[in-house]
Amino acid sequence: MTATAPREEQLWSRCAGCASLLYRKRLRRNLDVCPECGEHARLGAPERLRQLVDPGSLRLLPDRLPEADPLDFVDVLPYPHRLTGARTSTGLAEGVVCATATIGGHPVVLAVMDFRFLGGSLGCAVGELITRAAERALDDRTALVLVTASGGARMQEGALSLMQMATVSQAIAALREAGLLTVSVLTDPTYGGVAASFATNTDLVLAESGARMGFAGPRVIRQITGRALPEGFQTADFLLRHGQVDMVVQRRSLRGRLVALLAATRAGRPARPSVPRQEPASHRERLADDGPAPVRPAAEGDAGAPGAGDTLAVRDAWDTVRMARHPGRPTTLDYLDSVFDGFVELHGDRLGADCPAIVGGVARLAGRHVMVIGHQKGHTTAELVARNFGMASPAGHRKALRLMRLAARLGLPVVTLVDTPGADPGVSAEEQGQAAAIAENILTLTVLPTPVLAVITGEGGSGGALALAVADRVLMLENAVYSVISPEGCAAILWPDRSAAPQAARALRLTAPDLRRLGVVDEVVSEPSSAAHDDPAETAHRLRAALLANLLPLLDVPPAMLVRLRRQRFRRFGANRVGARAGLR
Repeated sequence: MTATAPREEQLWSRCAGCASLLYRKRLRRNLDVCPECGEHARLGAPERLRQLVDPGSLRLLPDRLPEADPLDFVDVLPYPHRLTGARTSTGLAEGVVCATATIGGHPVVLAVMDFRFLGGSLGCAVGELITRAAERALDDRTALVLVTASGGARMQEGALSLMQMATVSQAIAALREAGLLTVSVLTDPTYGGVAASFATNTDLVLAESGARMGFAGPRVIRQITGRALPEGFQTADFLLRHGQVDMVVQRRSLRGRLVALLAATRAGRPARPSVPRQEPASHRERLADDGPAPVRPAAEGDAGAPGAGDTLAVRDAWDTVRMARHPGRPTTLDYLDSVFDGFVELHGDRLGADCPAIVGGVARLAGRHVMVIGHQKGHTTAELVARNFGMASPAGHRKALRLMRLAARLGLPVVTLVDTPGADPGVSAEEQGQAAAIAENILTLTVLPTPVLAVITGEGGSGGALALAVADRVLMLENAVYSVISPEGCAAILWPDRSAAPQAARALRLTAPDLRRLGVVDEVVSEPSSAAHDDPAETAHRLRAALLANLLPLLDVPPAMLVRLRRQRFRRFGANRVGARAGLR
């Protein structure tokens, strides 16, 4: 709904759906749903909470976190100025409001996102607040209700915002393991990293009428594919027809539907006596006290460190992007031939497709059997087209998921090789549940009871990369890149035009040395003095040494400890830890 004129904005609104002029008080009584056409206007988080919870039950959770600008990001405005503007215009500290309350008498913890705040983008603070809400639900043994409204990850925080997809997902996994209900309510819009993580990996997924959800937005899909989109594409009804949500609910029925679901899932489970919370003693604060993961500089003699006489080349970020995209750069199949032995490829997602952008199977690494899964691009135009440029479809992510689970059953370590500009953004990918497929991979990797070692070998693009990179150790080749969005995409959104891509690449801090300093990657594997594509044999030798040096210690760690340490690794990407890492620059 948009105001008709400044003087009348408190009295009248014009419906964005049918253009009817509506009396504001009547519209509010109708829960901001147009009585003429049923258009559901977007709600801010405070109004959403008022509509859902029992009167007098709402208790807001703390939302003040240390100020952090981990990348010193500047586009046409410095990032801190954008934050100040969002806080002034919305009255909120961040893009999510978290609280405890009751709904129909049932205690819940809620995290409600607000699209007005920088497009509801998922940054470190938002990830931290939602994770804390999930941990509060775990402590209190209550259900968690998420209300999503987001354009995706927050570009101004680069790969650190990407990490929040894993951080929040593993908090959801902990609730699942404890037998506690998680519910997400998709509102308009829910896209990108939020759609491909916690919005779709909860027990129940409800879509408010009129909501849109997908991994890639319609504008991006049209630009990339050049195709017209089907009528009603990515709408709530589209999601229901394609099996991606449990139900579509009118706003006036949403509270009642939540009450019924909460009552059904609590039936037969005895209530736990209330115990006063002692915040400093909770597992969350104990973990926070651990501080950020230590960042150990690579020393001469380390696997993956520069060899004698080598140093990591200092390159401009845009030059590194171009290097990572070089058509001669070794691919996953090249490494399977040069680093591993006896590779036996396994095909298919067991649901009807075999995505060529993902290859995987059993191989040997220095005599030890491992499961290797990676993105496959190619070197020639024909190979790139046949492999969809390494952009995995939902079938590809589900194939990877099948192989990960098989590895866990067989007791095999998992090695992933990441080289993709991003997940497939096509129409058919959205119809087949791209966001949910990525979300399920992330969730599964957080609890996989076998060692997981990931290597960013070329491009690490957004959620498509993270779907294979939630690991115990994350390595990165010297001339690879890893980012929440491509420089071109970032420039198109935050700068006047795409010609600012080199500037965006520098601002995103997407190179291996930058990400090592931020703690996103654990080790940088040096390349020969020119680049990997100029000496593939030497690159393979260095990668093999780095894989062995990082994998062998993991083999002695008990499965339960592996999972716990992996979770701690990603939990450290919360806002408190980001502030500490910012000082590493």
